[in-house]
Amino acid sequence: MNSAVNSLPIKVQSLQSSKIARNSTRGTYRLKRFVRSKHGFRTYASGSEEVKVEETARPVYPFSAIIGQEEMKFAALMNIIDPNIGGIMVMGDRGTGKSTTVRSLVDLLPLIEVVQDDPFMSSPTDPNLMSPDVLSAFRAGENIPTTKVRINMVDLPLGATEDRVCGTIDIEKALTEGTKAFEPGLLAKANRGILYVDEVNLLDDHLVDVLLDSAASGWNTVEREGISICHPARFILIGSGNPEEGELRPQLLDRFGMHAQIKTVKLPEERVQVVEERTEFDSSPKEFRSKYDDKQAEVINKVTLARALLPEVEVPMDIRLKISQVCAELDVDGLRGDLVTTRAARAAAAFRGSKIVTDEDVYAVITLCLRHRLRKDPMASIDEGSRVLEVFSAVFGYEQ
Repeated sequence: MNSAVNSLPIKVQSLQSSKIARNSTRGTYRLKRFVRSKHGFRTYASGSEEVKVEETARPVYPFSAIIGQEEMKFAALMNIIDPNIGGIMVMGDRGTGKSTTVRSLVDLLPLIEVVQDDPFMSSPTDPNLMSPDVLSAFRAGENIPTTKVRINMVDLPLGATEDRVCGTIDIEKALTEGTKAFEPGLLAKANRGILYVDEVNLLDDHLVDVLLDSAASGWNTVEREGISICHPARFILIGSGNPEEGELRPQLLDRFGMHAQIKTVKLPEERVQVVEERTEFDSSPKEFRSKYDDKQAEVINKVTLARALLPEVEVPMDIRLKISQVCAELDVDGLRGDLVTTRAARAAAAFRGSKIVTDEDVYAVITLCLRHRLRKDPMASIDEGSRVLEVFSAVFGYEQ
């Protein structure tokens, strides 16, 4: 078992809005949850009482209805197929649909199996994706109730503090019960999902570093006020921003797997179409979404098949060598460029339905994976991809 899992400090007595209860006669892991309402708190135990919660979800713009922005849409799909690519940084003019495109991914996210009522979105089978309490129950051989939910998308507001992101001590429990309890943050909620930061270039550098560290390691460690906890935090980090408001530092940019650039649509016909469809969506979102049901189902099916095929996709050695040669000739620092490009090429091959990566797959992803790793001067602008494609064509002998 993974050493990181073995070293998990299991000191947490209770979780925010949840309390572990174990049935000694049946050896069953049960989770009592406190539900806040305008009348206070009420509890229910999973499996013993059915509670209906009515949610009014705000309709999102259909992914398949978005006009243009092919680079960003492709990068997003690659990260859904293989979350290990490392997320996306999206830069573009204001009003070009960056946030709309990211939020439209909600409809495409597949269902995953999670431990019922667990705030950490723990996996019931993989110890590397379990919270401390679930891991303890798993090691004890207890029966863990599960459910299937759609992958989470969590929005991180610009005003968020480190405590809100990472988690902190539960003040309410400390005052009312006199116990030290951990209150999970947004990283716990985003585990096995997507964490979206709009205007990430305006976020405090320290907070960006925390997010990137967690995204890279897959773990969030909190040591404060007598609380010691390490929980899984594996998520796809998507950041967006306007270059007019400033760029991220090169060392932070390098931590994003892919970098997509968005430009304003220029053709008058396309601009009119965008305005008309957006107006139609705003006036009757449900009817507008129903028009794209078939296209949405087609994309979802293709992504689901690609995720299933991904473990079987192989990268020939000659292509691996050429990818590394391109990175070396472009003077890319470190090996993250080689690794991300290889992973993205595998995802592109799986998206095509192929088990073998070809030059075309590398061509489709290499600009997205390397363009933001070339900038040495913090004041310089990011290359649009011409340098990357020039070296790629020379090394691979590839012609468009």
